Amino acid sequence: MTDNLQELFPVVDAEGRVLGSVARGEAHGGSRLLHPVVHLHLFNSRGDLYLQRRPLWKDIQPGRWDTACGGHVAYGETPQEALLREVQEELGITGFSPTFLGKYVFDSQRERELVYVNRATYDGLVRPSAEELDGGRFWSRQELAEAMGQGILTPNFEQEYVRFFGGGA
Repeated sequence: MTDNLQELFPVVDAEGRVLGSVARGEAHGGSRLLHPVVHLHLFNSRGDLYLQRRPLWKDIQPGRWDTACGGHVAYGETPQEALLREVQEELGITGFSPTFLGKYVFDSQRERELVYVNRATYDGLVRPSAEELDGGRFWSRQELAEAMGQGILTPNFEQEYVRFFGGGA
């Protein structure tokens, strides 16, 4: 499987106002056009945090552990609509109540993303998509602390986790 390089994303300003559109291939190919994504940090009631493992075929950070759910906002879609769609597609979850935590610009050498960060507590069954993910599991705070900076987690997840949760849940 591969990403659809022709998939259209909105191009936005730092406030999230849509300025145009861009194909995935161009957005991830060094154009550095700002495009929106949604993230969900999924905790269970014990405070463990669910992480997904990115498949090896992904064009960004293959094989690393990442935010429970992360996905692009499609052109013509709101961040809230994208979050609900992505969580259902990636984790098989529909009955959850997300809390919006904030947004920020993630800047790397390849791309710039306006990240809409959300969290939820959920104790139901998580069914990671075999087509989109290479599995997933809940991590304890201790496991996360030991994995930080070791090349196991995506740099984006590490920065976001520290920023929104101070490195702890």
